[in-house]
Amino acid sequence: MSQITIALSKGRILEESLPLLAKLGLEPAGDIDRLLRVPSRDKNVSFLIIRPTDVPTYVEYGAADMGITGKDVLMENGSDALYEPLDLNIARCRLSVAARVGHKPGNGTRRLRVATKYPEIARRHFAAKGEQVEIIKLYGSMELAPLVGLSDVIVDLVATGKTLKANGMEETEIICQVSSRIVVNKAAMKMKHAAIQDLLERIAKVSGP
Repeated sequence: MSQITIALSKGRILEESLPLLAKLGLEPAGDIDRLLRVPSRDKNVSFLIIRPTDVPTYVEYGAADMGITGKDVLMENGSDALYEPLDLNIARCRLSVAARVGHKPGNGTRRLRVATKYPEIARRHFAAKGEQVEIIKLYGSMELAPLVGLSDVIVDLVATGKTLKANGMEETEIICQVSSRIVVNKAAMKMKHAAIQDLLERIAKVSGP
């Protein structure tokens, strides 16, 4: 059987991927908190433990044959160079626009300021509504931006909405629903087709509806 390397996203996606992989006998056989490259219980499969935003790059350039990452990452970075054969229905959340409670952004004298780590998604979303916006790219603590006047709204992932509520904010629009997807390197799909197809079919049987 061909050797297969799977890039796994750190954080919530990894936590929710592990039970699914365990059902297939693919538990990591090493310390996933310290090691970046980890063998699995199946000698034909190994893992790379990396940041979610790096998964498409590792898969596209063949450093990994397959990967698991969020749809938000694929939408932001583009996924035309990858196959996206399977929605795992894990790490579900939504990508939303949010503002301070009761605040109506935009006064007509300047462009709406949008703080986000998803500048391309945000730009496309507002452009589709005919709005030109000023994008301010941030990497964390997104809710702080409207509170201190850095931005009018934010575009960010929302799971429960508790963090927004705690900071006096609310969702004003849902851009899209997000879940984790399997992506596959196109060359690997040709060269290791039987092994990858078999693994995809096994994963599909144990993943959610």
